[in-house]
Amino acid sequence: MQNYKITMAYDGHGFEGFQIQNRVGSRTVGGELNKAVNLLAQKANLTQAIKVIGASRTDSGVHANGQVANFFFPYDMPATKMTIALNSVLPDDILIVETKKVNNDFHSRHSGHSKRYYYRVSLDKYQNPFKRFYTAHYYWPLDFQLIQESIVDFLGEHDFASFAAAGDQSLTTIRTITKAEMKIDQLNNELIFIFEGNAFLYNQIRIMVGVLLEIGNRKRAPHDILRLFEVKDRQQARFTAPASGLYLDKVFYDE
Repeated sequence: MQNYKITMAYDGHGFEGFQIQNRVGSRTVGGELNKAVNLLAQKANLTQAIKVIGASRTDSGVHANGQVANFFFPYDMPATKMTIALNSVLPDDILIVETKKVNNDFHSRHSGHSKRYYYRVSLDKYQNPFKRFYTAHYYWPLDFQLIQESIVDFLGEHDFASFAAAGDQSLTTIRTITKAEMKIDQLNNELIFIFEGNAFLYNQIRIMVGVLLEIGNRKRAPHDILRLFEVKDRQQARFTAPASGLYLDKVFYDE
């Protein structure tokens, strides 16, 4: 069995996240990948279905430019041909960008050491119907300088208990953020947040963005992030930005 690493992009709007759900009729990225890989391997008459393992269990409506997964395949197919074969049977809202043959000990989730996400916020006065599934929409006034001054408070190792949604099952809420930036996309009238870290809690980035937007709108004091680290209270973080603006951009490995 050959271990394959695939890097993919997908439009998260039509999916209930990456992870396969137990509900009848639920459509997930992982489910579509499993169907595609097993279709390609059907002549092998395997006793067990092939399972595709994703690096990140992106939530319903979250997009990806650089999601990574791996699976073991019964045939030693050239990587370029595997890319072509998968794209020929996958739906149009998933694209395999690259395929690599990797060692058997490679695991898309456990072998990665960090991830990068970005978050798009449309600043248009009215919600653009062509952006509504791909950005958040925030039309209230924002002080960009306040956001720039505060976003750096996320950098380093902190207890992100205030930024974890109910239902998070992580053993610890301690996380390390290595990049926290804000950029203004004047051409598209959007605010872009970029975060890199060793791992993220359930809805962590969306809650972080919500806090930053409230700081920019002066609903919160500058550097209120530092207080939230101390109180460890999800209710005090309040607003969760919508899933539509979030993109998994890259998963980093030691290669």
